[in-house]
Amino acid sequence: MQDTNSNDNYEAQTIILKDSSGKELFCFLEQIVEVETKEYGLLTPVDTPVCLFKINSEEDIQEIIDLDEDDEILKNADSVLQEQNLKLIRSASTLTVSGDLDEPIYDELEEDYLDDDEEEYDHLVSFNVNDDKYEILMPTFPYFILGELRDEGAFLLDKEDEERIGPLVEAEYEKSLV
Repeated sequence: MQDTNSNDNYEAQTIILKDSSGKELFCFLEQIVEVETKEYGLLTPVDTPVCLFKINSEEDIQEIIDLDEDDEILKNADSVLQEQNLKLIRSASTLTVSGDLDEPIYDELEEDYLDDDEEEYDHLVSFNVNDDKYEILMPTFPYFILGELRDEGAFLLDKEDEERIGPLVEAEYEKSLV
C-alpha cells in the first residue's frame, strides 16, 4: 500500500490496483470492507476515469470497451487529448485521463449524455476515425472500483467474483454507515 495523499483538502490513502494482465491503476482507498474473512477496498482512480463511445446517431451511442493497445481509435484519442495537454492512460479496469482537467460542476453541465444504464456523462472531446464519430466522456458521478486488498496492494476482481462479492461488500458497507 502507498502513502496518504492530499488533493484539495481531501485526504485518502493511495494504493495501486492491478488487473490479471499486469496493468495498474493508481487509486484512492475510500473504504475497507471485510467479507468472508477477506478485505476489499472501494477505490476511486486518482486520475479522471473516462469512457470511450462511438456515436452512431444522436439517440444511439455505443460504449467501446475492448480495444487493442495499437488500435487506431486510441491513437486518435491520444492525439486529440494531447492538443489539450491531457494524456490518455490505458490502465487496469478503466481508461483514465491525466492532466489539468477542470472538475465538472454537476449542477451546470453543458452537455449530458445517458447510456443504456442511465449513467450520466460530461463531454470531454470528440474525434473522427474514418467516417465514424467518437467521444470521450467523463462519468459525472464518483467512479468506484472494487479490489481485493492484499499486502502487496489491491487486485481487480474478475467478473464472476465481482458479481458474487459486490453485493456482499455493498451490504457490509451500508451496515457501517448506520
